[in-house]
Amino acid sequence: MATIKLLGISGSLRAQSDNTKLLAEAARLFGDAQYSQADINLPLYNGDDEEASGVPAAVDALAQQIADADAVLISTPEYNKGPSGALKNALDWISRSQIKPWGGKPVAVMSAAAGRAGGERAQMVLRGFMVPFRPRILQGPEIHLAASYEAFDDNGHLTGEMYIKELTALMENLRAEIGR
Repeated sequence: MATIKLLGISGSLRAQSDNTKLLAEAARLFGDAQYSQADINLPLYNGDDEEASGVPAAVDALAQQIADADAVLISTPEYNKGPSGALKNALDWISRSQIKPWGGKPVAVMSAAAGRAGGERAQMVLRGFMVPFRPRILQGPEIHLAASYEAFDDNGHLTGEMYIKELTALMENLRAEIGR
């Protein structure tokens, strides 16, 4: 069997983002796979700009990355009870691409946030944002990494046994979903 291709989409643009770390941990716990990280640092969607210049090449490249992946991992922070604007903007832009990458794509959603709910509300809203795209979003186990600023060691590995167990189970479920 060919090597599985996983694409990570972090809802945070920060260089040392806990969501990006969580995606890297998910890929590590997934096991043998080719993992790449998407770049969602895109211009703000504006219909006038799209009409004047078309869909940016970076958007089509992102849509192609999603299409080429066997599965997608998405991790979002929680800002004001929802996913980041950068992530929503990326989803809006992808919907404008001629490449329609999401249909039937296995997707694992997770969140990392400083608060005690670990981004649970942001994840719930993100799942709603994904409905029109019709991917195969895994239902669990749900990963809501609370107090994420203290959840990783110096090597970027998760330290909480419960989180490691749940994230491993989610990755096992994703592997099974890819095999369907």
